[in-house]
Amino acid sequence: MDDQTVQQRRHELRKAVIELRARGLNAPAKWAAEQLTGLPNESDDEPKLETTGNADETENDIYLLAKSYFDLKEYRRVAHVLRGSSGNKANFLRSYSLYLAGEKRKEEERVENSGPLGKEDINNKDLETVETELSAARQNGTADPFALYLYGLVLIDKEQKAEAQACLLESVTAFPCNWGAWQALQVLYSEREVGGEVGLPRHWMRDFFLASLCLEVQENQEGLSRLQTLSQQFPESDWIVAQAAVAQYNLRNFDDAQELFEDLIERDPHRVEGMDTHSNILYVKENFPALSHLAHRTAATDKYRPETCCIIGNYYSLKAQHEKAVMYFRRALKLDRHYLSAWTLMGHEYVEMKNTSAAIEAYRRAVELNPRDYRAWYGLGQTYELLRMPFYALYYFRRATQLRPHDARMWCAMGQCYENDQLQSVDKDKMEVAAIRCYRRAVQNGDREGIALHKLAKLHQARNETREAAHYFKMNLERIEAENISGSDQLDALIYLAEYAKL
Repeated sequence: MDDQTVQQRRHELRKAVIELRARGLNAPAKWAAEQLTGLPNESDDEPKLETTGNADETENDIYLLAKSYFDLKEYRRVAHVLRGSSGNKANFLRSYSLYLAGEKRKEEERVENSGPLGKEDINNKDLETVETELSAARQNGTADPFALYLYGLVLIDKEQKAEAQACLLESVTAFPCNWGAWQALQVLYSEREVGGEVGLPRHWMRDFFLASLCLEVQENQEGLSRLQTLSQQFPESDWIVAQAAVAQYNLRNFDDAQELFEDLIERDPHRVEGMDTHSNILYVKENFPALSHLAHRTAATDKYRPETCCIIGNYYSLKAQHEKAVMYFRRALKLDRHYLSAWTLMGHEYVEMKNTSAAIEAYRRAVELNPRDYRAWYGLGQTYELLRMPFYALYYFRRATQLRPHDARMWCAMGQCYENDQLQSVDKDKMEVAAIRCYRRAVQNGDREGIALHKLAKLHQARNETREAAHYFKMNLERIEAENISGSDQLDALIYLAEYAKL
């Protein structure tokens, strides 16, 4: 990437930070600022580009007052102060404040009716007013990219997904550096559209979007490839490193993921964002000292962040103090009830505590928030297995395999479900054939635990398919010897192969 291109992107991102902050879009402004610092260091001989605002957007005293109210979250005062103002910034801030005021009241009513973790069955009463204003602005051509972004959010809330996608595409085409609009758009894109780049503007921000979308739909290898390309253009971007760590975690390459997270901490010791995923890795690796250190560090940085509560919850879960773990996951959800990881992890804890009804409720809340969360679908399958309801379990395991077709654990779980006595009583032969297919998929996708090979061997043995049984017993024995382990699986394989040799 030449100096002119770097400087052009720097100019775009600087302008985006100014424009986004002026409209109260603090999270997208933060993201743009992070990518700005992720560009190669500015050299003295780079051509300079001026960053100036439009003359008609000059902030007046009324707008400054409204912005002060907005920063204090007094949203209805903002809408009142700006009721007679003109200009794109003022119109956006008024509509956005009205939208947020409705969301705030919706949350208050939900807590009043059903408690802090109650279901979201209250509507935003200001949605219709905001939609009417923004729809009219779009039709008469006065809606700027930020109004189109807000209109897209409103349409998503009203379940008008096709119209929302069209509106958000208009927004990112006119103003590509609003990451908030790209994130909203991501929810509306499916797995089939990752490769096609359907309708996306030809701008470098599209590459960030596609990399993020790949991770969302579990196309992690493709996501890593895209992130690698981006890292050459933004070599200092922490966001790219964090996403690469998440991709490695999704691929179960825990050592690589941990190394990337540790690199992030070294670069930014006070970082909390994404550290909950780091804690998941330390939990899986049963690394008590590192998880304890991470919990203390994040608590010292910001004790009341959902991520911090989640990390502490993982720490207590690893110590088998499940009640305390649930307490911290619930605390995380009180801080942010849309915090997906806490719902899923709380479901896991309830399973450990044998509280299946609470586990099912937690997992269902997770899939309501994000239907692509395979961990929650998998958790539901496991919970219904505990309840000896294999038909329900099979449905949820099937959903998990659809989301994670390359994960051997999902196929093993579904194969074991097909072996359940209740399912076998319906049609034993059919269920055994289905189980065999599942275990074969697990083997094809690198079954690390070695469950599938032994299961395949035993199933073929039970069906008197001696040649196939010997094949899988031999494969499993070779795996066991290569890993230098022993156990009943090894003994079963040796006995069967010895008998098979006599035939």
